Amino acid sequence: MIAHELPKDIDATVELLRAADYVPDRALATATFLSLKLGRPLFLEGEAGVGKTEIAKVLSQALGRDLVRLQCYEGLDLASAVYEWNYQRQMLEIRMAEATGEASRETLGQDIFDRRFLISRPLLQALEPHAGGAPVLLIDELDRTDEPFEAFLLEVLSDYQISIPEVGTIKAETPPITIITSNRTREIHDALKRRCFYHWVDYPSPEREHEIIRRRLPGVDERLSRSIVDFVQELRKRDLFKLPGVAETLDWTRALTTLDVLVLTPEVINDTLGTLLKYQDDIAKIQGSEAASILREITLKATAARP
Repeated sequence: MIAHELPKDIDATVELLRAADYVPDRALATATFLSLKLGRPLFLEGEAGVGKTEIAKVLSQALGRDLVRLQCYEGLDLASAVYEWNYQRQMLEIRMAEATGEASRETLGQDIFDRRFLISRPLLQALEPHAGGAPVLLIDELDRTDEPFEAFLLEVLSDYQISIPEVGTIKAETPPITIITSNRTREIHDALKRRCFYHWVDYPSPEREHEIIRRRLPGVDERLSRSIVDFVQELRKRDLFKLPGVAETLDWTRALTTLDVLVLTPEVINDTLGTLLKYQDDIAKIQGSEAASILREITLKATAARP
């Protein structure tokens, strides 16, 4: 992987992201540029499926940096997120030393807590040297963890260092490019947010969503793409448990093109809603007359907009 220089301004950041087929708005590009330029973590909040995680993947690809991903979940602990000792290798070392009588108990106690017995997990991996420069560290869906883990992250995000009692403090020579995401299922503590630049990633405008389809799925019929975007945009105005994100728009587009659909019809919409909506109550609310009503509405608007 060939490393590239960081963008020099906001316009260069926009071009960097677009080159990797990510279509940002100006505000997101600005937040990303400032995060890269000033070496601060970028904290992205927003609904699921709007492209928060993709930012880290795109930066890794565009900058030629390794991607280190910590997928958060309830009950995440230090052994899974930071490090743990290789107990099997330690026990083997102890047995070999006992068999040969080469080491005293005191010396052996020091030897088995050497760095070679340490298993690095994502946070520690991100602080270690990487070929091509500091990696991109993605801390994904932080809101799924608990407050004690947030508190631990404060040291990592403040000084990019981790304290291991048996080894000492391990500090990054160059801080990783850090992206933190949250779906806002709970509030993240202010102490952590203060260490980051913040940006709310919203649903895209119709023009930007259409461009996303065009870049990610080239070859999709233009008329179908417009109809898909118009339908999804109207759907987001409805009172649903989970509104479809950009990821669902792309999934639905792939499904429709796989079925060789060229024109949206009520029947096609009813048959494929499961690729767009993820809850049965939402599907039941839209299927049938509501889907037909939305389709008529966007068709009338499209007809009226034609010269």
